[in-house]
Amino acid sequence: MSDVFLRPVTLADIPAITVIYAHAVTHGTASFELEAPAEAEMTQRMKAIIDGGFPYIAAEIDGNLAGYAYASFYRTRPAYRFTVENSVYVAPDRHRKGIGKVLLMKLIEECTARGFRQMIAVIGDSNQAASIGVHRACGFKDAGNLRSIGWKFDQWLDTPLMQLALGPGANTPPPDGASAKGRGSPGDNLH
Repeated sequence: MSDVFLRPVTLADIPAITVIYAHAVTHGTASFELEAPAEAEMTQRMKAIIDGGFPYIAAEIDGNLAGYAYASFYRTRPAYRFTVENSVYVAPDRHRKGIGKVLLMKLIEECTARGFRQMIAVIGDSNQAASIGVHRACGFKDAGNLRSIGWKFDQWLDTPLMQLALGPGANTPPPDGASAKGRGSPGDNLH
């Protein structure tokens, strides 16, 4: 898509990101959040992702934010430090125009360059055919399906899992001395 300009996000993008995400929360099942977060919360989330050394990319068309994508820890235990989870959101008036695929391909490239080895897609709802299709088109394989794990809009929702090896994937160990440095400090949660 020649009219899409990809760039790192900035704080100036927060209002548009908040609107795009709010639409996904209130009208769809891509996110399992029930209430859309305010700009202050979205700012904190953005800073945490960027400070953690993860890519956060904006897609701009004619000077307007058309979508965004980022990677973050799949899980925070240290053994997962080479695995990321992706998130891609596109403005509702820009759906089905290839923007999600362009963002995801750039995100894959950025994560590979940063030494990550696996990317996981945790897709909200097994009826998200467009999201599943974009991930398949970018090389992701089905990795499982968590059935009836979320309750939203008065229905149980599945969570399909998809996976893509980055770079050498699991064919080689990480470089000697590789750590999560520069990628945030993994917390001690229950995952």
